[in-house]
Amino acid sequence: MNKIKSNEDHLELLRKIEKNPDASQRELAVKMGFSLGKLNYCLRALRHKGLIKIKNFNKNPKKINYFYVLTPEGISTKTKLTLNFMKRKMQEYDELKSEIKNQNFK
Repeated sequence: MNKIKSNEDHLELLRKIEKNPDASQRELAVKMGFSLGKLNYCLRALRHKGLIKIKNFNKNPKKINYFYVLTPEGISTKTKLTLNFMKRKMQEYDELKSEIKNQNFK
């Protein structure tokens, strides 16, 4: 997987988790346009990096519901990923703006 795409996926997943920490994996997968397998892969990667904690509702009769919590490092990383994303998009905007300007003078 492309590192930039991976970072964008992780950023988007961190944002979704922060907004709705008790969303099911199926709900997160649908919102992100991911398969359940890809979502699981991303969740495990975020947990492995220490960016989220995954807690099981032990008293839930279904025993399949989880609660996702961003760690302090997860919040910090989300901020850094957001800033890097915005810098990349601003650079793309400037490049496109320059390209359009140059095409108008030809």
